[in-house]
Amino acid sequence: MKKEFRDAMARLSAAVNIITTDGPAGRAAITVSAVSSVSDEPATLLVCINQKSAAHAILVANGRLCVNVLAAHHEDVARLIAGMTGLAPAERMEQVQWETGAHGQPTLPDALAVLEGDIVLQQQAGTHGVFFVEIRHIRLEQATGDGLAYFDRRFHRMAATAATLATAA
Repeated sequence: MKKEFRDAMARLSAAVNIITTDGPAGRAAITVSAVSSVSDEPATLLVCINQKSAAHAILVANGRLCVNVLAAHHEDVARLIAGMTGLAPAERMEQVQWETGAHGQPTLPDALAVLEGDIVLQQQAGTHGVFFVEIRHIRLEQATGDGLAYFDRRFHRMAATAATLATAA
């Protein structure tokens, strides 16, 4: 069942995000696709992180994080932070030019959206920590562009339509 479940989830396309944190426990970043809206009042997201990840314990200890929603041109950064280049986690983070967001978290300057918040609830579900995050600050990129998705175990460009771009302008 585990293999079939993983194969089925590979057919579920999802936006690619980099989760970052900074605080007393240190800095960390992880590439994830398991981010979902929970509520708009208060603005709350759900983020799932494998408990074996080096970032998991740091996220728990810091109690806050940032969701950086990636544009298509961020594929190399997504691969880097995901560990696809062979660098150690601390080295991966040093390769990226982060800015400090309004809530003190590392942000990508040209992410499509940046959502910084506090972890208000944490649950364990199998191998993963499930974090409910109340958003404290949002920054939207003024010029929207193509998004980055993960489908069939590969990264894909999600093209913005001309109508979408016209509406955003």
